Amino acid sequence: QVQLVESGGGLVQAGGSLRLSCAASGRAFIFYTMGWFRQAPGKEREFVAATSRNGGSTSYADSVKGRFTISRDNAKNTAYLQMNSLKPEDTGVYYCARGSDYLSRREDRYDYWGQGTQVTVSS
Repeated sequence: QVQLVESGGGLVQAGGSLRLSCAASGRAFIFYTMGWFRQAPGKEREFVAATSRNGGSTSYADSVKGRFTISRDNAKNTAYLQMNSLKPEDTGVYYCARGSDYLSRREDRYDYWGQGTQVTVSS
């Protein structure tokens, strides 16, 4: 049984930073791509970032490129999303997910999801 638990969300002013964590239970964390997605109020969930199995390759949505950094610590079975220069449009529920495809941006390529953590950026 695989469980993903996000943490680190909260309320921050525009221009601030947050670091999200995603702790995974179960074995074989290292064999999977890890991704972050977000869902803003009234909008569909969208891709944010993904990291390859060893963390050597990453992919970002254009809207967060240069501001967000995805990383992972396979020894701790944990993925991270460092978010800097936050904007009000970054507000939403952030989800981490485990995927089999290399750096996929498609939700249907991810098989396990966390419960989400709320990020609110005030202007």
